[in-house]
Amino acid sequence: DPKTSGSLGPRILPATQSSHRVKYTRSSPWDNLLRLRTMSSSHLRHVESMSLLPSGAGKISQLNAVVLGESLASEENDLIFPSKDFSSQALVSSPQQYMEMHKRSMDDPAGFWSDIASEFYWKKKWGDEVFSENLDVRKGPIHIEWFKGGITNICYNCLDKNVEAGLGDKTAIYWEGNEPGVGASLTYSESLQQVCQLANYLKDIGVKKGDAVVIYLPMLMELPIAMLACARIGAVHSVVFAGYSADSLAQRIIDCKPKVILTCNAVKRGPKTINLKAIVDAALDQSSKDGVSVDVCLTYDNSSATTRENTKWKNERDVWWQDVIPKYPTSCEVEWVDAEDPLFLLYTSGSTGKPKFSFFNVGTLKGVLHTTGGYMAPNYPDSGRCWEIVDKYKISIFYTAPTLVRSLMRDDDKYVTSHSRKSLRVLGSVGEPINPSAWRWFYNLVGDSRCPISDTWWQTETGGFMITPLPGAWPQKPGSATFPFFGVQPVIVDEKGNEIEGECSGYLCVKGSWPGAFRTLYGDHERYETTYFKPFAGYYFSGDGCSRDKDGYFWLTGRVDDVINVSGHRIGTAEVESALASHPQCAEAAVVGVEHEVKGQGIYAFVTLVEGVPYSEELRKSLVLMVRNQIGAFAAPDRIHWAPGLPKTRSGKIMRRILRKIASRQLEELGDISTLADPSVVDQLISLADV
Repeated sequence: DPKTSGSLGPRILPATQSSHRVKYTRSSPWDNLLRLRTMSSSHLRHVESMSLLPSGAGKISQLNAVVLGESLASEENDLIFPSKDFSSQALVSSPQQYMEMHKRSMDDPAGFWSDIASEFYWKKKWGDEVFSENLDVRKGPIHIEWFKGGITNICYNCLDKNVEAGLGDKTAIYWEGNEPGVGASLTYSESLQQVCQLANYLKDIGVKKGDAVVIYLPMLMELPIAMLACARIGAVHSVVFAGYSADSLAQRIIDCKPKVILTCNAVKRGPKTINLKAIVDAALDQSSKDGVSVDVCLTYDNSSATTRENTKWKNERDVWWQDVIPKYPTSCEVEWVDAEDPLFLLYTSGSTGKPKFSFFNVGTLKGVLHTTGGYMAPNYPDSGRCWEIVDKYKISIFYTAPTLVRSLMRDDDKYVTSHSRKSLRVLGSVGEPINPSAWRWFYNLVGDSRCPISDTWWQTETGGFMITPLPGAWPQKPGSATFPFFGVQPVIVDEKGNEIEGECSGYLCVKGSWPGAFRTLYGDHERYETTYFKPFAGYYFSGDGCSRDKDGYFWLTGRVDDVINVSGHRIGTAEVESALASHPQCAEAAVVGVEHEVKGQGIYAFVTLVEGVPYSEELRKSLVLMVRNQIGAFAAPDRIHWAPGLPKTRSGKIMRRILRKIASRQLEELGDISTLADPSVVDQLISLADV
């Protein structure tokens, strides 16, 4: 309904309201593109015409055209066009180039991905069959294989190959400490030497190909070193976020039964000290009671956070990293592995509260050595820390989560504008749908209206981008993930699994496999099939809701289980949150559903105000009115709960489970809150429940 759609971009429309249907084939979503050029609502209509528009193009019918670096993004229906200069530097610089490449990736996935994979080093190439798949539970067990028979090593491709190419003295890792001015770096040669020393130690204590190693480390350079050392010898690493509680860590230890756990004694996050070794000790005690004992706990002495004297110790199990690793040789033979051999295990959150252990193979991911930064303390000592780091290291790509963007929006713009940020070229967003108002702040203020935002959609399970802007190739729409990446064929289906065409909304699924897909849930293939492939036979089910607008742009609407059913209206929480966040005095909002005796479910909104704005009944009414005007009366929140902050993990994810318990007053069922960045937020929210 155009009268109520407001500034949220496309509304979620039932399939019956589709204004135009575009027929997609299994081989490629672009097969009918040429035939649709004359249709006003054709797929990629504006993307096709982008190359014909002059720099500084004026109005397009019903759309505003904004060119990077020339004007501000102001409305959600803006099209943000890349400048000619930006496009000329992009690897994919036009819609035509993208469509040709994507078409090939659909028509000839074996050839397309073989060409990509051939850029890396393979001790032995794969056979004639590049991939094998079955995504249909009706046809047998689900299986995905890519490059089977190919022999390689991720660590070799990350480090040795670069050193052998003469890049040994080039910086591989920059590390930013908790305190401003504290940092370090490693070259590729130095990284390789330290990786080999740790790899030799692991071999010496009996770790071999296929064995599991748990890594419970904060953002220290030893974290990527540990991951690469495991990969070098064929061990399977499981990185556990160094913020999980002892119970959560114990569960992961019990599941994968590691030979060794790598950790550090403590870490500083802002002014707070987190005693990681104490958490590990408690987890190991708990796992041993369940029959899983770990013989070695290799502990890095992080002297900036605590002392050895203040670290509890078990001499028969615990070993100081600095006491043993430097004694080992700086070269280590590579363990060559098959592309389908396991590389790492990674937990994802399950709706039941029990995490899912995703299983990735060597051939699933490119071997890229990432830099690490101090993003665990993005506003310490003040909210300008991110931009200080950008200027210090001349960072060109800044990739973060919308929750951080919204958090920084609360503070004075001076924290951004007092830093140059001239090195920035591309901004990135990941983790959840970014609401348009946050998108505009990120684009206009942080990026000075010259840096496109790569608003990506992907999941732990997918192993890489699935729907993402290629900002040099087509215009962006604030809040939209835009179009599928190469080799990815997203489809939107209804409740019965029927593909919906044209402008629509529904459940986001993917046809066919891709190299980065996870292969199973460790030790539970049945759950893997049940969760991801049985809901809609023949497809990978993402668990996300999605809309596609008349121009073919994809808009993620949040998790399907984040949909609230109010009197028969299915309302995405992200849609209501976006409406609330568009209020000038709202910094951030999180919405959950609660039981309602009349409507079935009611809408309960937690609202964080801009710094310095007082709570008031007038403001509460104004926020509700904002939602009514933008979406409709049926979506108006039943309750506005003032929130000085929201319960978030240290990686920035909002813990909606906790919000649901607070909203329904089930305070005795809050569960483990130790993973929160600031557990005290929970008590603050409870104290404001009746305000």
